[in-house]
Amino acid sequence: MFAAFRFRASARARMHALRELYRRFFGENTPDARGRRLLVEWLSPAQRAQFEQYRYFDVTGCDSGKMYRIHYGTAANVHQIDCDGHAMMGWCFVPSGFLVPGDVMLAQKIALETDENGALALANRFPTATHSEHFYRRPF
Repeated sequence: MFAAFRFRASARARMHALRELYRRFFGENTPDARGRRLLVEWLSPAQRAQFEQYRYFDVTGCDSGKMYRIHYGTAANVHQIDCDGHAMMGWCFVPSGFLVPGDVMLAQKIALETDENGALALANRFPTATHSEHFYRRPF
């Protein structure tokens, strides 16, 4: 009787370990997780720390030297900020196709750092009051 109980307990433990392995493997290989990993690889150490703490990172525009804050998301997630970090103007520009947030944010970062004027020429402007900070605080 005791041996049967031990067998069931060890089988349960193995099954639990297998489920955990499966969950971790597929959880880390979703399109969203892969997009986030690619984004983080392209961030500077300062941007990476900022992104991990606040879910946004700052970028300097290559043409004007203005600062932009890219929040986690796929649309209306870029804000031009002043020297104190306050949002001044919102910009909405995204690459074509259905992409996960990490891929969209990476495209926005590259666009602002390599062709700021071109990106903003295509972007839609919006007042920052329409999007509050709590909008971007949703968990991953």
